[in-house]
Amino acid sequence: MKHKEYDLVCVGGGIMSATLALLCKLFKADLKILIIERLDGVAKESSGTWNNAGTGHSALCELNYTPEGENGEIDISKAIKICGQFETSKQFWSYLVNAGLIKDPSTFINAVPHNSWVFGKENAAYLEKRYLAMKEHFMFDTIEFTKEQVKMKEWFPLMMNDRDSDEVMAASRIERGTEVNFGTLTKQLFEILETQFDTKVHFNTEVVDVDPSADEDWNVVAENLETNEETLIEAKHVFIGAGGGSLLLLEKVEIPEKEGYGGFPVSGEWLVCKNEDIIQQHAAKVYSKAGIGDPPMSVPHLDTRYVNGKKELLFGPFAGFSTRFLKNGSRLDLFKSINFSNIPSMWGVFWNNLPLTKYLIQQVTMSFDDRMDALRVFMKNAKNEDWEIRVAGQRVQTIKRSEFEGGELEFGTEIVSSEDGQITCLLGASPGASTSVAIMMQVLEKTFPEILNSEEGKAKLESLLPSWNKPPNRKVFTESLLKSQESLKLNVTNK
Repeated sequence: MKHKEYDLVCVGGGIMSATLALLCKLFKADLKILIIERLDGVAKESSGTWNNAGTGHSALCELNYTPEGENGEIDISKAIKICGQFETSKQFWSYLVNAGLIKDPSTFINAVPHNSWVFGKENAAYLEKRYLAMKEHFMFDTIEFTKEQVKMKEWFPLMMNDRDSDEVMAASRIERGTEVNFGTLTKQLFEILETQFDTKVHFNTEVVDVDPSADEDWNVVAENLETNEETLIEAKHVFIGAGGGSLLLLEKVEIPEKEGYGGFPVSGEWLVCKNEDIIQQHAAKVYSKAGIGDPPMSVPHLDTRYVNGKKELLFGPFAGFSTRFLKNGSRLDLFKSINFSNIPSMWGVFWNNLPLTKYLIQQVTMSFDDRMDALRVFMKNAKNEDWEIRVAGQRVQTIKRSEFEGGELEFGTEIVSSEDGQITCLLGASPGASTSVAIMMQVLEKTFPEILNSEEGKAKLESLLPSWNKPPNRKVFTESLLKSQESLKLNVTNK
């Protein structure tokens, strides 16, 4: 069955498709956009509230974004980039609030201080050097640092109970941190698309193939999972933002840029507190360092969360292994993804990342007591009966070709695009949702440059994202930060 032509087809009902579709509509309301989701609702995979950390990754506390070089210097370049991208997201969300499209920002974003915490002399020395490096940059000049337990007890009292006075620890803190419920935000963005732009999500429909058509457009083959009926949709542009499912679909698209990409699935679990008294004693996000040889995904953190208006407390993540690429995927996903193009990449990653394999084996074999012991490093008096396991989302770490090692793991977010920008695909995970607006603006630049470069587009961009593509400086950053804090009601830290 043939369907009408669309300017853009978005595959996936998560934060990325929602953001891209809404940006497109705000720039050019008459664009014909179709959004396709294989499940019966939006934000049910990677964008789901419990399926991601919800930190509002802004590089304020995540130590893997500020590595220490062999010369002992701290490299904060990645932190600067990610912090800027998160502020871009806040600018866009502020626009939606100021335009009356989102009524109450506290439904998806709240102020929660971001802290880094380490123990041991070597780690404390690293954190102090990180503090001194970040303090010099205008994005992080409000950072605080301490080695004093008394101060840490002010910042995160729950973690300081039953501590020995001679324990060597250090901590840093930036007050302006946020907690973001990306599940709620995603639903609100799709609601704006439906109510303001008559753009609905087509549920229970799976895109099974994307083929070039005779007239230089693309034919999207979509199957209704309830009736098994297939529909052929003609699209000028296709965006594949299906989380872990993106790789399998990308491999079917006939573009040379897809060659060599693979994926390694990693599942996750949280320890979630069920004791209300304990939950109320913590009002912070506290990130520590990954263990020696452990991958960045393993960074442990004790987090205050806000889920459907209720304060929660979680600890993790704990990694697991599943051959599924989605929580609702197939056990055959990993095997289906392997082909002649990506075998060298996959083998290179396996051979050069044996510590990752060892780490996953250790994680998979952890008992509940083992997980509680990991929590007790943060919270000495944690009791088993106060916590329970909750399964988190399924992520696929991107694997791509490497000239020297055959393949390498990409721990960030990767945009794969055809040369003409008609096909774009998003691979990867963290920081993902937090940087969704900056990432989708990059997709928009590849997909519809003529819209962005028009006089109307330039004027719209100035109102949507006034600092986009402008060299960052203290004045621009500070003004943007103050405006978004006011619009998003982030001036008061939640207790």
